Amino acid sequence: MSLCSEISLNMIDRVSVGDILSRTSDIFPDNIALVDGDRTLTYRAFENQANQTANALLGLGLNPGDTVGLLARNCLELMITYMACAKANLVCAPVNLGLKPHEIAYCLNDCGARVLIVEEALAGAGKDLPAHLPALEHVYWTGSTATEGGGKSWQPFESLVQSGRTDPVEVLTGDRDPVQLLYTSGTTANPKGVITSHLAVTMTAMSNTIANQTPPEASVLCTLPMFHCTAINALAIPSILTGGKLVMTKGFDAKESARLIEEHSVYMFVFLPMMYQAILADPEARSRDFSSVRRAFYAMAPMSEPMLKKVDDLFPSADIVLGSGQTEFLPMTCLIRTEHQWSKAGSWGSATPLTRVAIMDDEGNLLPRGQSGEIVYRGPQAMIRYLNMPEATTEAFKHGWFHSGDIASIDEDGVIWFTDRKKDVIKTGGENVASLEVERCLLGHPAVSEAAVIGLPHDRWGEAITANVILMPDAQATEAELIDFCKSNIAGFKVPKAIVIVDEFPRTGTGKIQKHMIRKSLEGHYSDN
Repeated sequence: MSLCSEISLNMIDRVSVGDILSRTSDIFPDNIALVDGDRTLTYRAFENQANQTANALLGLGLNPGDTVGLLARNCLELMITYMACAKANLVCAPVNLGLKPHEIAYCLNDCGARVLIVEEALAGAGKDLPAHLPALEHVYWTGSTATEGGGKSWQPFESLVQSGRTDPVEVLTGDRDPVQLLYTSGTTANPKGVITSHLAVTMTAMSNTIANQTPPEASVLCTLPMFHCTAINALAIPSILTGGKLVMTKGFDAKESARLIEEHSVYMFVFLPMMYQAILADPEARSRDFSSVRRAFYAMAPMSEPMLKKVDDLFPSADIVLGSGQTEFLPMTCLIRTEHQWSKAGSWGSATPLTRVAIMDDEGNLLPRGQSGEIVYRGPQAMIRYLNMPEATTEAFKHGWFHSGDIASIDEDGVIWFTDRKKDVIKTGGENVASLEVERCLLGHPAVSEAAVIGLPHDRWGEAITANVILMPDAQATEAELIDFCKSNIAGFKVPKAIVIVDEFPRTGTGKIQKHMIRKSLEGHYSDN
């Protein structure tokens, strides 16, 4: 069979993320696809510019599987590049902006990026990168201000787009070929590159659409950064699949997010608990019309029941849902069903469509309902592998399941009750204590806004339960008061030995609390005790 015939047959029945945009452009050509501040893009323009960029990238001599790096916040150019890579069978690697400069250089070098696209506002952070990337051949910047640095000639992104044809891109694409490369936050070692296929991204988009009952042309607000799996895989691609309007921001602001929800009649979004708190604390933001919202997700951290009630009152038409998942097994993997919203509010809910969830012990045995062990997954949304880390890949897929590193149990209704990250279970005085349980207890105190519980070395206890706490604005509480509160609400061996009140937590680029940094800052805390 000739290559031409092979491509022609491939175009008929393949699974390609780039084809998602083409199909939606056929149906909703004049609908607004993307909103980026004052800039918008219709589906027809989105399709044309993605085709132009794809053809231009192939014109540079890139081959299937080559990597295009992106140093950008949420913007039109990021989404155009992502879809262009998907159409050209290239791998899109949006850089985690929460990483340190040397970690960003490590990631781009690790994946051998041949092209780097830098947002104009981040040119200062990107100018020194090319000198550390021997495989890098081309650098483009978005915007109107000329940029240079790192011994490379920087070209305008617009010139790249305009150099390509709008003709559909015809490139042989396998369902399991890689389409995106996202790097984990690298909490204890170098970040891990997670390679994900066209099939996984497409199936995840379908699963999210079904689970969220997303109607065609719905508006979705995306404040989380697109280098994170939740933003790109649970919000952006499903929005494109259904012909929705993806409203992007370059960060979170309570007033602006509330305004955008009202202006665009937003159907769905994902906020961190602290984002909900910011809206609740802002009278102007709180006064907006939120009646369009049907799915208000929260992620990264738990919320107390009183806080959930306040959020429920704020978004009266919405289900308030905890979503879970991870870079290696694309979110959402578990969602709370409507009938369980309050009866099982502290849970992760049950498995989403296409996902199978089970509990496994350390020997690889699946455990019955009610028993605690590691959450393991099966489903088409699994990663292909960790980049350049075969041993870690083998470990993640041992016993024929993907291993999450999370500890939980599943009840008689198939609902998952998360206990803790495996590495965050605290072993104190011969007992295993879930940091999450202690955090939830502290969040029940009216003065506590956020809590992070860790174990620290202790001569007597092995590990001493230790809490870092952020108080509500204008609230007051002492360490002794908070410890007494814990004593009244949880077993004595779970009560923190110390509570440190702080103004802020170290966080990743997506706002997740970095417990390893808290542990490091409190090294030796009990050395004199």
